Amino acid sequence: MSTDSNAQPYDVSGLVAVLGDGDGLARQRAREALVDIGQPAESALRIALTSPHEQVRWEAAKALSEIAAPESAPGLVTALEDREFSVRWIAAEGLVAIGHRSIEPLLEALVARGDRQWLREGAHHVLKALSKRSSHEAIAPVLAALEGVEPELVVPPAAKAALQSVHSGSG
Repeated sequence: MSTDSNAQPYDVSGLVAVLGDGDGLARQRAREALVDIGQPAESALRIALTSPHEQVRWEAAKALSEIAAPESAPGLVTALEDREFSVRWIAAEGLVAIGHRSIEPLLEALVARGDRQWLREGAHHVLKALSKRSSHEAIAPVLAALEGVEPELVVPPAAKAALQSVHSGSG
C-alpha cells in the first residue's frame, strides 16, 4: 500500500480483515501495511482490539504498538484486560512505546477498575518501564500500591491521587 497523496484511498478494512487470515505471512504483510498507513488506520485497529478472534486482537495491538500514537492508548489500556496473555503483553508494550502520554488513560483505568488483576499486572509493567525512562513522581505511589499488600484495595485511591497530580501538572 502506498501512502503518497496521489494513491487511491486505503483499504483499511480489507487489511484489517486479513489480520485474521490463516496465513501468518499474509497477516504480517497486512499489519505492516496498516502500520505504514499509520493514523488513518488507528480507528479500525482500535475496533479490531475487540474482535472475538485472538489473532486479530494480537495483530491489532501489535500494529497500534508500532504506530505508537497517543490516541491508541485508551484502546491498549482496555486490551490489558484481554483474556489472552499474548494480547495483554503486546498491549503493555504498546503503552510503553507511547510513553508518558499513556499514563493518564492508564491511571483512569486503575481508578475505575483497579480491582482487576490483569489490569494491575499490565499497569505495573508499563509504569515500571516508564519510570525507568524518566522521573514521573506521581506514579511512584501507584507502583508502591501495585507492589504492596491488597493492591485491589489500595491501587484505585493511589491512582486517583496520581491522576489529580498529573492534572495539576506536578507529575
